[in-house]
Amino acid sequence: LLGGIVEADDEPTGVHSLGVVRLSLAVAVELGIGKSELSELEYAALLHDVGKIKIPKEILHKAGPLSEAEWTVMRTHSELGAAMLESVGGMLAGIAPVVRHHHERWDGDGYPDGLKADAIPLFSRIIACCDTFSAMTADRPYSAARSVADAVAEVERVAGSQLDPQVVAALIRVAAASRLARAA
Repeated sequence: LLGGIVEADDEPTGVHSLGVVRLSLAVAVELGIGKSELSELEYAALLHDVGKIKIPKEILHKAGPLSEAEWTVMRTHSELGAAMLESVGGMLAGIAPVVRHHHERWDGDGYPDGLKADAIPLFSRIIACCDTFSAMTADRPYSAARSVADAVAEVERVAGSQLDPQVVAALIRVAAASRLARAA
């Protein structure tokens, strides 16, 4: 239901979230995460941007660079999403920390709490990597889609600073396998 609300509120965000789900699950399998844990990741990946329904559309769809004030508002979406999930309760409250921390950085320079390395929940690190990759390979109001090769090069470049290096390595293996499967 919440995934449908995200898509109804903003179709590009909903479509992006579905792509992040597929990629996150593939990366998790590549990392050896068991099937019993994948449903939690699936829901967290689907709802990682649910807080964007509370972000003004003029900020969300701005064609040019965001001002510092607009970035301040945009950066609240992970906290807003986590709060929404906590208010629903149950299993959704359980994934709220994953949603809250999907913009933390491996080097501690992320938001909202400045968590670093393994202090960031693993599923948040997976979603962060897949979210970054997905955003780069899709057209956005502010930038054209990059090629898969360019996106792979960029996630490799930020492995160890922005992104968990082990998750990046798994994503690259998934991306390579996907290209091989399409070529066969």
